[in-house]
Amino acid sequence: MRVAIVSRPFAFHGGLENATTGLVRELVRQGYDLHLFTPPGQVAMAGVVHHRLPVIPAPPAVRHLSLALAARVAVRRARVDIVQSHERTLFQHVYRAGEGCHRAYLAVKARRRGAAGKLAVKASPSHLVLLALERRIFASGATRWIVAIARQGAAEIRRLYGVPDSRLAVIYNGVDQERFHPDHRARFGREIREAFGIPRAGWLVLMVGSGFARKGLGPLIEGLARLRDPDARLLVVGKGDPRPYHALAERLGVASRLAWAGPRPDVERFYAAADLVALPSLYEPFGNVHLEALAAGVPVLASDRSGGAEVVSHGETGWILHDPEDPAAIAGGLEALRSVDRGAVAARAREAVRPFTFTAQAQAFAGLYRTL
Repeated sequence: MRVAIVSRPFAFHGGLENATTGLVRELVRQGYDLHLFTPPGQVAMAGVVHHRLPVIPAPPAVRHLSLALAARVAVRRARVDIVQSHERTLFQHVYRAGEGCHRAYLAVKARRRGAAGKLAVKASPSHLVLLALERRIFASGATRWIVAIARQGAAEIRRLYGVPDSRLAVIYNGVDQERFHPDHRARFGREIREAFGIPRAGWLVLMVGSGFARKGLGPLIEGLARLRDPDARLLVVGKGDPRPYHALAERLGVASRLAWAGPRPDVERFYAAADLVALPSLYEPFGNVHLEALAAGVPVLASDRSGGAEVVSHGETGWILHDPEDPAAIAGGLEALRSVDRGAVAARAREAVRPFTFTAQAQAFAGLYRTL
């Protein structure tokens, strides 16, 4: 069976990119003739036929439309059996809503702005194009399957667009359980701490992710400032402008307790150095960081606005925040997770992620293909 997957390039190995890479490799291993359609920047993958999409270098709204049109033309020419899109495009049998529901995201974004900011969000050409493409996907009978990556995302799509359960499926991401493993703590933990000036005995909170505002970095820094332990540290890995957050930390008197690593392809080494992973996201369709941390045996401070919280057991493998914008609640969660037995948490965390494999993910998609 010839399967087309439309996706952005896997140029930087963040959580979303890792999840797609693992899925593509597993589909190839299971025998699918896989054709990958991406804009420029995609690296070659064994067993995959790559099709480059000529996306116009232009403002975001034009790029979104250009990608949708280019993908439609390219997949038609390729004569594939199944089209699975991970982007908002014009035609697909299966749509994987890896970025969640844009309408829901904009509601969260607007809630944190004044009247002028809300109007700017609504009038943004980029957002208007994405909303139009999203409505087309969810309303079109041509898109047989809408795949959410968590129950939360499925509920949003059902509520906001009226998509019936007969067209909705939930397929969780997989995680590389060898790359992310508790045994790496002994191999890499000390090295990372020394590289970023983290005391060996210091309690280290790790945040992994790009888009610092949406990930809740501001409230997390405020929560860190409330901790009684002056030796607690926060290490941030990801792409974004650290300057406003460094300024916030300066005002709160905790700038010396923060370290910045930028985007890193070897993120598994950072989990090995951490005592806790914090992700108080304001909106997150899933967040593979949750799975990566648990696979590494590290407890997670999660937000109930994130689909990834569905894999975290409150008080057992992590702590779930009901208000990720409340610094006091964040500080309380951090303090609660300081007292857990590290060995017991690591064992429970590894057991919790056992079902989340790329094999299981690919088999779930294969089940959808068989219905088409």
